[in-house]
Amino acid sequence: MDGRFNTIAGWVLGAGIVFLGATLVTNEVFKGGHSEKMGFPVNGAEESTGGGEAEQPIAFYLQTADAGRGERQFSKCAGCHTIAQGGAALQGPNLWATMGRPVAGHAGFAFSDALRTKGGTWDWETMSAWLTSPRTFAPGTRMAFGGMSNPQERADLLLYLNAQGGTLTVPPPPAAAPAAGNEAAPAGNATAGNEAAPAGNAANAAAPAGNAAAPAGNAQ
Repeated sequence: MDGRFNTIAGWVLGAGIVFLGATLVTNEVFKGGHSEKMGFPVNGAEESTGGGEAEQPIAFYLQTADAGRGERQFSKCAGCHTIAQGGAALQGPNLWATMGRPVAGHAGFAFSDALRTKGGTWDWETMSAWLTSPRTFAPGTRMAFGGMSNPQERADLLLYLNAQGGTLTVPPPPAAAPAAGNEAAPAGNATAGNEAAPAGNAANAAAPAGNAAAPAGNAQ
């Protein structure tokens, strides 16, 4: 009887050890293949890091813009647009003399309702907003271009477009925001030493009272 019990107990113990070992091995295998990030990576997509430097007005970047660099940026547009004077319309209108012209103002081209009803003029700020994201600027536009996120590249392209029959002048640089230290300066000027000055003047005001006692002494 004792031998049978010992045999059964041995089998149960052995099965428990095998089960425990298999569990540990399985956990290690699946732990090694786990990814901290869910989803699939997309080639060419940049992750948003947040906290980036705030973008300046386009006038800031126009101060250092270069039309030669802008001409190279125009290669992104050349598949759908011509820019030479009198050039034919392709998928998009010819862009000669676009800067300074009303939005959707190219005669003879069938613009989308989204752009045709937008209104306004192709000035620096408007064209910069359009190039940043056509779909955001005019939801429903047929423009398939994804946009230009780099403000300096946009400024270069704007300067090149304006050189091709445009009528705009480069704006002055935007006024710099006052530094926090400069804003605090007026408060700093109100020092304790300056505030104490009137008290000193009050002491001088007391001097005539002392002098007024002199005639009384002479009268004795």
